[in-house]
Amino acid sequence: MFDRRDLASDVAAVRDAHAPDAVVLDVDADFETIPPAAAEDLGLFVDGLDPATYPAEWLPPDAPEALVRYAGSDFTVGMPGDGTVVWSRQTVPPVVLVKKRAEGTPAEFLEFLLAEAFVQLGTGAPEHFLPFFDGAYRDLDRVVPLGPADVYQIARALYDAWLGLQTRETFREWEETRPGLHDAWADAGQRLQGRLSTLPRAVARGQTSFAEATEYACSAVKHDLDLPAPFAALDTQAFVEHGPEYGVRWAEKTFEKLDAAGDAEDGPAE
Repeated sequence: MFDRRDLASDVAAVRDAHAPDAVVLDVDADFETIPPAAAEDLGLFVDGLDPATYPAEWLPPDAPEALVRYAGSDFTVGMPGDGTVVWSRQTVPPVVLVKKRAEGTPAEFLEFLLAEAFVQLGTGAPEHFLPFFDGAYRDLDRVVPLGPADVYQIARALYDAWLGLQTRETFREWEETRPGLHDAWADAGQRLQGRLSTLPRAVARGQTSFAEATEYACSAVKHDLDLPAPFAALDTQAFVEHGPEYGVRWAEKTFEKLDAAGDAEDGPAE
């Protein structure tokens, strides 16, 4: 299921700078979560396996089944929404996995995704939003008046934004040192630019769900784009410093304002 992947020189240099011990593997299938038995085959390519488990108390009663499995004792690598390139510290050394669907990804962008994974590993950040939020995931679920799938999507988006705030300076620096990777980063940002300003209107009209809009806006953070309200409040060093507590408070205040706006539109009761 796994094969070692050769890296282009610029990408290899980024690995050497940020995650020098990371093992990079191609996966011969697409996946959201690698089945535990197959994930254990990673042991053939690394020195050891270190499966992570998390307290059941971190999860609300209606948490999606995939998240329940991730928190449990099964060796779980990859989760819904993780994208084409996935990294994990549940092996020693850590691994970066390239899904089969990467075969259809433009080479320049795939190289950026690999380089991004190494930079993310180098931050020391947790590999998933659940250990990022810790027990605060229940708090997020409490303040977001949406279903469990939407809470999951918003949590993943907030984690991505928090991580993007810490990686984008490195991407900016590549303009001089690694122009090919920088151009791929900038081009991906330009592709996001068009819809950003219209997100609040799309949510208000019901054309886009709030969770989808949050995911879109948060994906723009790593590209250093200007975000519309209410997402602009996430583009701050305070989010980096206070992490999950800031994210939960942002969600709480945002939905309070949305509720107030809805009440104002409804007008006084007859």
